[in-house]
Amino acid sequence: MGRRSRKRIAAPAVARAERPSPVADDAPPPRGAQAPDARAPEPPTASARRRRDEAPAPPWGSFPLVELAAVAAIVVGVVGFVTGGRTGAVLLTVAAMLGSLAGLEVALREHLGGYRSHTLVLSGVAAVATLAVLFFAGVDRTALLPVAVGAFVAAFVAWRALFKRRSGGYGFRVR
Repeated sequence: MGRRSRKRIAAPAVARAERPSPVADDAPPPRGAQAPDARAPEPPTASARRRRDEAPAPPWGSFPLVELAAVAAIVVGVVGFVTGGRTGAVLLTVAAMLGSLAGLEVALREHLGGYRSHTLVLSGVAAVATLAVLFFAGVDRTALLPVAVGAFVAAFVAWRALFKRRSGGYGFRVR
């Protein structure tokens, strides 16, 4: 590792404050310098310090839960594909659901954090969930599509407004 790649550590503020001043105490402060009794500006809040390009951290810390769920979905999918038959179909369904859940968690966290807009994905989840509930409730099939489209539009408007509030007014962010 070269010298440039190492991060330099700045001297702590206490060490800088203890150094003797090169200017005598009775001399006026240099031009542009603040008076000693002037208040220092407040440090930025945690959200202001976070870089715009930094994805929000998961609530469980550094444990790779989403990555483990994705790997488990891949393993279960391969086992289901090799097994075949009814058991294989069930395993493939479980793999698809587990992988979708892992992706949905990341999309939800990034959207709620104002990092990246996933309005269409989250609205689609609301529409599919509405379809599933209505289908299993025994609602007439001709009514399913209009109700699902209505749920999609309502969810789209709500998710987009939420992202605009969380991102500081952006409708979407492209990297």
